[in-house]
Amino acid sequence: MADDKLIVAMDMPNAIEALKMAEQLGDAVNFYKIGLGMLTGGGLALANELKAELGKRIFLDMKLFDIGATVEHAVRGIAQFDLDFLTVHGDPYVVRAAKEGAAGKDLKILAVTILTSLDRADLNDALIKPGDIADLVAERAGKAFDAGADGVIASPQEAAVIRALPEAKGKLIVTPGVRPTGADLGDQKRIATPAQAIANGADHVVVGRPIWTAPSPRDAALSILAELASPQAERPNA
Repeated sequence: MADDKLIVAMDMPNAIEALKMAEQLGDAVNFYKIGLGMLTGGGLALANELKAELGKRIFLDMKLFDIGATVEHAVRGIAQFDLDFLTVHGDPYVVRAAKEGAAGKDLKILAVTILTSLDRADLNDALIKPGDIADLVAERAGKAFDAGADGVIASPQEAAVIRALPEAKGKLIVTPGVRPTGADLGDQKRIATPAQAIANGADHVVVGRPIWTAPSPRDAALSILAELASPQAERPNA
């Protein structure tokens, strides 16, 4: 069984190409992320096929954000598909509504703190209150946990700060913005290597382009898995 610490982001044009990639990765990868960009390309059908037919774990990255009743209704519909993770924005009322929608199911609700593609200048443009990003992420994470979130999405650079929160005990930290050494940064700004992310307190790392644009995606995935199993990925005082 593949190590579930690695989640491969299926940010492909459509479900057909994503299924081909899953076939190439085979038993090396057990956990896949399907995001909003795939929604109109057969994303929900892909999620169900990977789960039901291939036995894979599925992280549905929808980042839901709306009034509470709408979020609750949407999550209740998604929860019937027996998927594993679902993202919502980290506003406490959104998290509470999502947990209501997922009641009675195993679907884990993960709260988005601050997107890993954003820096302080982006937050200023969005009229987000002043402060260091790591501090704001920790504050949002704590509020999301208090509202019932099963975990949070945060950059690997903030994973250690979140893991140290009393509210984070028993909660999940999932980190995008992970790039193997030497990989192109793409649109990510707050990054770390897979080993650094796990050592910082993450439970799962999300990797997309460095795997599916590699000459051998399977070999790229296996290389990351080897790094995740290395001493460099061990948490201090764990």
